[in-house]
Amino acid sequence: MENTDKKNYSAALVTLTSLFFMWGFITCLNDLLTPFLKGVFELTHFEANLVQFAFFTAYFVISLIYFLVSTFYKDPIQKIGYKNTLVAGLVIAALACFLFYKEAGSDNPQFPLFLGALFLLGTGFTFLQIAANPLVSILGPSQTSSSRLNLSQAFNSLGTTLAPVVGGYFIFTYFKADANSANAVQIPYLVLASVLLMLAGVLFFSNVPNKVNNGAVAAVKGAGALKHPYLVYGMLGIFFYVGAEVAIGNNLIGFMEGVYGLPNSVSTTYLMFYWGGAMIGRFMGSISMSQMESSKKYMLMAVAGVLTTAIICCIAMNTKANISFSEVVYFFVYLVLNYIVFISAKSLPSRTLGFFATINIVLLLVMICFDGQISLWAVLSVGLFNSIMFSNVFTLAIDGLEEYTAQGSSLLVMMILGGAIVPPIQGLVTDHLSVEYMRYAFFVPLFCYIYLAWYGFVGSHIGKAKVKVVKHEEHPESIVLK
Repeated sequence: MENTDKKNYSAALVTLTSLFFMWGFITCLNDLLTPFLKGVFELTHFEANLVQFAFFTAYFVISLIYFLVSTFYKDPIQKIGYKNTLVAGLVIAALACFLFYKEAGSDNPQFPLFLGALFLLGTGFTFLQIAANPLVSILGPSQTSSSRLNLSQAFNSLGTTLAPVVGGYFIFTYFKADANSANAVQIPYLVLASVLLMLAGVLFFSNVPNKVNNGAVAAVKGAGALKHPYLVYGMLGIFFYVGAEVAIGNNLIGFMEGVYGLPNSVSTTYLMFYWGGAMIGRFMGSISMSQMESSKKYMLMAVAGVLTTAIICCIAMNTKANISFSEVVYFFVYLVLNYIVFISAKSLPSRTLGFFATINIVLLLVMICFDGQISLWAVLSVGLFNSIMFSNVFTLAIDGLEEYTAQGSSLLVMMILGGAIVPPIQGLVTDHLSVEYMRYAFFVPLFCYIYLAWYGFVGSHIGKAKVKVVKHEEHPESIVLK
């Protein structure tokens, strides 16, 4: 067995971090595909949201299969290997992108075939999720695993931040096609397929290990993890978090077009602030959860927040959207609020989750009840407070599971299914509302945040009194990222 604490895996970690960036970038392109395919195939809001349904259903199906195999037989990764699993995931995702290229260039493109390609894309990304997240945490000293995970997650958010601007430019401007043509996505997805195959080749010949001595506990049979209430409630927490985040991102472009009259080429730039907020919050969160001295920690959080926000603002001000500084002042106000809440929560996962979910409830109420810039920037700033929710729910849900930690983790990954269910529900509600009332459809994700606030303050503690909570520094692979 290899001792990952003593080996130098810097090159391998750079390669793995690039995977986080790529799957964040491509996942966020689904937010652009929704309005694009809606126009091409003249879909309803519900039908357009099937884009996310097809993609995220793959997470549930593949994770369920993985869970059943690992429960009744043996953990597949222990047999296939980490590197081989990652390479397989990249090849499957590349194949899905090639299917996009083929179908988009056909004389008679079919929407169901696009959905099939999206399911295949989600399948490839599920393999990446299952293998890459634990691998990042174990390639190096255990005491710095949290730092590596947060850094990789931040680069995932960098991908989701750049995707709306870069993808929006190529799909809605550079390769813009007739309203009834799907070929605007043909070249972009061919390029993505080529990049994914290149990454697969680089990874195959890299020093990323197939087998590592990660100190995992012995595999167990049965579904003993489900005996812990806080895990079960945490599964719902992941479901509602992913559902709310994806539903808002997926419907923002349609909302900005319907309510504010913004064309897709402009609204994609505004969408960058929503996904960029998650990146900003994750960089600040990684510093907040570090062990450094408080005064230094708070200073670095402020610097990280201002610098990353400034970069996003500079990009936005130099695009077709022509966003002015007077507009982004609203975003800076919410950034300050984010910073204050981080400090107030004192790095406690449950308290931070509860506070952030409560603020998102308020932000969505502001968006629903008011008009103009106040309303728009309130919903765009939700991303700032989404930032640490996924990792915090995971941490709270697997705490103290002992021998059922790996099993609990796979159950939580399965609940990414929320991204497949909640967006179509919001789309269905939108279809039954006139344009002036379509903002009320955002009550759907608002209810999701109500549950997350409850889980942070209450649900994450239910049943934990019966569990001997032990901090397992030697098992960082139990932490899984989005």
